[in-house]
Amino acid sequence: MGKKMFIFLIIFIFIAGVAIFLLFFQEDHKGPNDTISQHNEETSEETTEEETIEEEEEESLTQNMRNAVREALSFFQKDTHITAIGDSLTQGVGDETGNGGYIGILGEQLDEQDIDVTFDNFGKRGNRTDHLLKRLQENPEINESLAKADMVLITIGANDIMQIMKDNFMNLTEEPFIEGRGPYGERLSQILDHIISVQPEADIYLLGFFNPFEKYFGDIEALNQILTRWNNESLQVTNQYEQVHYIPMQDIYQYETENVFSDDNFHPNHRGYQLMAERVITYLENDLQEVQN
Repeated sequence: MGKKMFIFLIIFIFIAGVAIFLLFFQEDHKGPNDTISQHNEETSEETTEEETIEEEEEESLTQNMRNAVREALSFFQKDTHITAIGDSLTQGVGDETGNGGYIGILGEQLDEQDIDVTFDNFGKRGNRTDHLLKRLQENPEINESLAKADMVLITIGANDIMQIMKDNFMNLTEEPFIEGRGPYGERLSQILDHIISVQPEADIYLLGFFNPFEKYFGDIEALNQILTRWNNESLQVTNQYEQVHYIPMQDIYQYETENVFSDDNFHPNHRGYQLMAERVITYLENDLQEVQN
């Protein structure tokens, strides 16, 4: 699922393509004796020997193809390591089933497809970007996991917005959100820089913000504009890195008629996390198709 897997996939397709070409090339370029032998009894023994040689060569070629396929498949059967870091959305808070939110759902879906994946979940409720950056700098367990990661999934920043709301609750205007957006982007860049310094080969996916007050305040345009601007800040930061991808989430619950929030009316419930997981898988598949093409 990382760059190494894509390289092995391309090599496998190339080897299989060459082998198939050689197989048909050999069948279409048999010598004159192959045609004459079908009508000439006097050269039957010689033709039999040539056919035997051709059959042996064809069998050898087929075996080489089998070996190439087996080698490629053995790579895909290797364990893929995914490290998930961030806040309560990574932790899975609000999932009434106790299955670990969107990370747990991803694990279940990949397991159903017989894809061998190991997840390390370092989501922590209440984490802001400054909290996560400190954990990355001080927690060796997280860094050990990142060093083995083929992929890193991140949810972070929602608590940065909530902190601004708490600090300015009695006089809430757009100004503090505008002032806080730049420093948020700087801390996000530091987080990504740290991850890449530990594992430069990993594909990194940052999930954007959705409106946690969609159920009650989805029609407040000022709040939607704040989220849009912060999401744009996230997108601008991720665009600075080749291996970092942004997954938008702002519209994920916009037209959902079924309840997608937990009892706290802030975190997603299991259905809400299902929609998150589906969005993540869609973007992973799109990136894979772009590499294959």
